[in-house]
Amino acid sequence: MATPGSAPQEFDLVTIGAGSGGVRASRFAAQYYNAKVACIELPFGFVSSEDVGGAGGTCVIRGCVPKKLLVYGAAFNEEFADAKGFGWQEVQPPHDWKTLIANKAKEISRLNSVYVNLLRNAGVAYYEGKGSLLDKNTVQVTRPDGSKEVLRAKNILIATGGYATKLPIEGAEHAISSDQALHLEALPDKSVLIVGSGYIAVEFAGIFKGLGADVHLMYRADKPLRGFDEECRGQVAENLTKRGVVCHGGHLPTKIVKHDEGHYTVSYKSPDGPEQSMEVGLVMMATGRSPRTQGLGLEAVGVQLNNKGAIKVDEVSSTGVPGVWAIGDVTDRINLTPVALMEGMAFAKTAFGGQPTKPDYQNVASAVFCQPPLASVGLSEEQAIAQLSGAIDVYVSKFKPMKYTISGRDERTLMKLLVHHESDRVVGCHMVGPDAAEIMQGLAIALKCGATKAQFDATVGIHPSAAEEFVTMRTRTRQVEGKGAAKL
Repeated sequence: MATPGSAPQEFDLVTIGAGSGGVRASRFAAQYYNAKVACIELPFGFVSSEDVGGAGGTCVIRGCVPKKLLVYGAAFNEEFADAKGFGWQEVQPPHDWKTLIANKAKEISRLNSVYVNLLRNAGVAYYEGKGSLLDKNTVQVTRPDGSKEVLRAKNILIATGGYATKLPIEGAEHAISSDQALHLEALPDKSVLIVGSGYIAVEFAGIFKGLGADVHLMYRADKPLRGFDEECRGQVAENLTKRGVVCHGGHLPTKIVKHDEGHYTVSYKSPDGPEQSMEVGLVMMATGRSPRTQGLGLEAVGVQLNNKGAIKVDEVSSTGVPGVWAIGDVTDRINLTPVALMEGMAFAKTAFGGQPTKPDYQNVASAVFCQPPLASVGLSEEQAIAQLSGAIDVYVSKFKPMKYTISGRDERTLMKLLVHHESDRVVGCHMVGPDAAEIMQGLAIALKCGATKAQFDATVGIHPSAAEEFVTMRTRTRQVEGKGAAKL
């Protein structure tokens, strides 16, 4: 650390934000290109306005990892129920929420330390505090105690991620965010209302329902998960309802009134309908995330933001201000952890390896860890019609998983392939069902390699498995006509 009055430390790179992208970029620059690197992040658990700190960022500290641990915890409810059909005595043991949250917190704390050590072991100087730009080569670190330090840098990388937002309605302050949902001291005795239709809302609906709460899911659209394949959206909505989640499609809350601890009245309505109300014990808003750009000093150096408040960047993640770069959710390109990792590696190659590298956003696979999960890679049917020219063959298979034939669960798996007829290229794979994410990872490799339907058909399946269905779908369900210009 610099002492008062001493010259600022000089670095080849100063990264603001130690999330997945920032850590990967910093490590690669230091380890592979011998750059002198510093990385700045708020201390673990530090909260100020919308800032939540910790090396590992949104994914590790308050996103993918802790949420997936809660999904695992909720899934045991299904396992206990299904076990009866396999001869196990009926059992429904009580669940201790405090134990789950405590063990989750312990694991997240461990991972935070792991990420700090990854940086330090790579030779990266790690600063705990809030970073902001004084000019395009100078970063100020403000520590929690108010003390400040100035760092000089040839390159500055902004990787500050995003933060949860709420609907601007009366009483919105009474609703919790997904960040706060990960730290609840107890599940409410009454029902939970989750507002939102994205993957966070749908995943928490499954978590709370699986752990014993009565759950309502409210969203403006007719189905949850806007942007995913329509057929898959319908299957997820059906699964939510069958598992006991009450879906309020086409509705939005207008007001939240808090009466006492654990008692809220929520007013809501459809665009053309009368106002209604419900009594709940908890309101959670999962209504989107915004890029975290406040207080970074971007305006002072001329970094431009788009109409969503995200940092504008070019194909190699440059902001247009010489030496100032940005990656990850703060740029609002594809807001996924593996994409931020890819962007971080591409940045390091571009800025320090002499290899201008564009991140490749084609055929990025993704998953929603609802119960059962949804996973996709490539184009949805709607995207294929809009973007491609010529006929598109659609293959769909719906079946009851083998496990459920004995357990008796009334739920079906949906699998779907989209094939460009002229080229025979598989342009989209989608699945709603157990192990969808694990299966889709392998299919993502196939699409990245340009696999054809003939190659899928020539692949010998693993039997008995659900995954084999993707290589045994021979009968076309329907053919649709592409209205776009792209030819494969």
